[in-house]
Amino acid sequence: MTTIGDGELQFEAVSDWPQWPDGLTVQEAVGVVVDSRGRVIASCRGDQSILVFDPDGKLVNAWGGGSFERPHGIWIAEDDTLYLVDDIGHSVRQYTQEGELLRTIGPSGQPSDTGVEGFDHRSLHAAGPFNLPTNLVTASNGDIYITDGYGNARVHAFSAAGELQHSWGEPGTGDSEFKVPHGIGIDRDDRLYVADRENSRIQIFSTAGELLAVWTDVIRPCEVFVGQDDLVYVAELGGRSGMFPWMDVDPTAVGSRMSIFSRGGELLLRWGGGLNPTAADDFYALHDVSVDREGTIYTAEVVASASGRAADSAEGCPTLRKFVRRD
Repeated sequence: MTTIGDGELQFEAVSDWPQWPDGLTVQEAVGVVVDSRGRVIASCRGDQSILVFDPDGKLVNAWGGGSFERPHGIWIAEDDTLYLVDDIGHSVRQYTQEGELLRTIGPSGQPSDTGVEGFDHRSLHAAGPFNLPTNLVTASNGDIYITDGYGNARVHAFSAAGELQHSWGEPGTGDSEFKVPHGIGIDRDDRLYVADRENSRIQIFSTAGELLAVWTDVIRPCEVFVGQDDLVYVAELGGRSGMFPWMDVDPTAVGSRMSIFSRGGELLLRWGGGLNPTAADDFYALHDVSVDREGTIYTAEVVASASGRAADSAEGCPTLRKFVRRD
């Protein structure tokens, strides 16, 4: 195994995880969560949209094939139900772990009028939900916060009952403005960490939308996860892969990496950078991160869709990875 970090914060990279069954086509994993039993649930693009693994990496369930136009974000609630984001389908839905649809949150199927064509966010103006939504979290009271996303520049707050309460955000680079709000995390105090990807920063808000802090020591963050250990895990896409068509690809740029911060914003550990993305301690195109109760990290990488505008080939890069916390 490959050891990452030193001192009190060390991880072992687990090789050959998970165990992919024969005959299952998986283009890439776009999201990952862990349920109360320690099972790892991945949102994928391929034959099936949801893959469920036991902690050892054995596939125990698969469902959702053909149910989504393009799977994107995933979140698991306290009751182990799943919230799934379909970005091209402009929808957010809640399911049981067996694949039963419980409800649809907000409007679905038609993009809101933001002036965007396709994924070109450069000409957008903010609007209501949804236009290519990206991810979500649920707060301690059950309220739902959704980043919207590729074709919008807003965070939408819904009640636990699914009613739109308020939204905030405008396109731009200023405070409380966004350029692709791609991911969102939440801590035990219900502070919201928005991965403002193309502004290369994390903006931290109250649930009322009040800006509390801005972190800039990140490169195109895709997702933020706050663990039960109060550490903030950031999946950074970096500048070597997943570029929009109008963006220059710099082969000398820092690539995808994982960063761990304290809740106060102190960088505690960082690894990766994309120079050797097939290596156990490096990444190609991080898209999501989740951490279980024991501190084990699971990551998802978009090894197919991010390779169209990239400095490196994705060949041989795993789409799911596991890093075990050392005592």
